[in-house]
Amino acid sequence: MNKPKPKFNEIISAEIEDWSREKPKKFWDPGQKLLKCIRKYQKWKKRGFIGSLISKLFVMLHMFWSSVCSSEIPLDIKIKGGLKLTHPYGIVINKNSIIGPNCLIFQQVTIGSGSKSGYPKLGGHVDVGAGAKILGGVIIGDHVKIGANAVVIADVPSNSTAIGIPAKIIKHK
Repeated sequence: MNKPKPKFNEIISAEIEDWSREKPKKFWDPGQKLLKCIRKYQKWKKRGFIGSLISKLFVMLHMFWSSVCSSEIPLDIKIKGGLKLTHPYGIVINKNSIIGPNCLIFQQVTIGSGSKSGYPKLGGHVDVGAGAKILGGVIIGDHVKIGANAVVIADVPSNSTAIGIPAKIIKHK
């Protein structure tokens, strides 16, 4: 089912996964190819003997695309549909983190453990700017923007923008 592209000012859904965001647009689209390997691995690993053989192929492809991107995104991560990795280079995501639907993650982002126990949980339609760090058991609400190089160590409510080190909320609807 093809959906029309959202207009510039149209809000992207925080609940309905837009799988078209994950489709590779051209042959050399490393972020989307990396995601495709993760999705295919997760699909095939649960399908018995043949599935385990096929999933090994996607493990190798994941290693290739991870190397191309210099990124660490584990194969068994919990990612909802519609994730977009515009510039997938240097991204590190802990396998216990949870990424909601229709998120956007730029280059050099780290999502993992920190001083607050637990692991980050991102809601739907979270845009994470280049170089941002989301650390510890923080909960990021829906429709949140995390500024470039921000260090998030506390929860961020929905419809907010967080910037700075440590991140402060500058906008709340």
